[in-house]
Amino acid sequence: MRSVASLAYEDVQSAIDGNPDARTAPLLDPILRPLYAAYATTKTARALRQPLDLDLPERKIVLSADGLVTSVAYKDRLDAHRLIEEFMILANVAAAEELIALKRPLLFRVHEEPSPDRLEALRDVAEASGFTLAKGQVLKTSHLNRLLEQAQGTDFAELMNISTLRSMPQAYYHPANFGHFGLALRSYAHFTSPIRRYSDLIVHRALIAGHGWGKDGLSAQDIETLDETAKLISDTERRSMLAERDTTDRYLAAFLSDRVGATFTGRISGVQGFGLFVKLDETGADGLVPIRAIGREFYHYDRDAQTLMGADTGIIIGIGQRVTVRLAEAVPVTGGLLLELLEIENRALPAGAKPARGRPAPRRAGAEAAREAKRRVIRKRR
Repeated sequence: MRSVASLAYEDVQSAIDGNPDARTAPLLDPILRPLYAAYATTKTARALRQPLDLDLPERKIVLSADGLVTSVAYKDRLDAHRLIEEFMILANVAAAEELIALKRPLLFRVHEEPSPDRLEALRDVAEASGFTLAKGQVLKTSHLNRLLEQAQGTDFAELMNISTLRSMPQAYYHPANFGHFGLALRSYAHFTSPIRRYSDLIVHRALIAGHGWGKDGLSAQDIETLDETAKLISDTERRSMLAERDTTDRYLAAFLSDRVGATFTGRISGVQGFGLFVKLDETGADGLVPIRAIGREFYHYDRDAQTLMGADTGIIIGIGQRVTVRLAEAVPVTGGLLLELLEIENRALPAGAKPARGRPAPRRAGAEAAREAKRRVIRKRR
């Protein structure tokens, strides 16, 4: 491979936007502009294929020289990033199709469609936020994209993107080709990062063997153990993703640890019988509001609707609602954030009945409470 230049995404985008520097100016006409023209054709093909179009901004955690978190921000997502992503996808598809044509064994990157239960949970979140996800048809990524388009530009955009992502099963590696649902591709393999991903190295070796390019191709033993290899690297990938998530949570908890007692705005991202999960606007950190920190009454949990209903006041608390919370505890060693609920949709929680000492006895919400609940729903409409 002959590398003409090593450029940062920001430098390339700045050059295309009319602000080239000494390094990018000579490359504009012979390389960068033709590259972006080719990218424009991939966008046309992408629009026809309709892969899942999630918009999930990536957090950037900045550390000081001594390892302390100095700031948390969101990375800019540029066309320069998307260009490389699209070309990498094309290379991955080309590698998979070439090996299929050669009838050579390989590891596919497999992504299956969401299960009916997960899809129904996503539909509940959508309806609670004022959107619709059609029923009774074979699910396609275009259906999910229409849901995301409904939320685009609204206060629920981030929530719907995260909820859609959570409804997806995790991708994995397998010697059999089951397709890639999220990318809307029939054949997909990882090829572009052989230095950092073993799955890509397997594909490179398969190509070497398939074309007879040398002695570094897949051996008979490699082929015999492909199933085992696929499971091993899939499991390793999951562990690394969990480690990355835990690390981010711990950095965020450390960053917020000196702001215990401060108030933050956010949105309810999950509801369970034991409390609420809230995503904070400022940092994107996720915190838990325990059930004991929600008002002064007993709450009935509706698993299907993903809501909590106050037994005394009839208030309904659900996914997507805007909230104001107080940070009660931040534990950097575990990454845990405990929050206290102060307001829902800019309204203070109703007082409710004062609970007795210890755990309150469950009370059945009567017909009047149910009718009152409909009148007291605190939910921001679209």
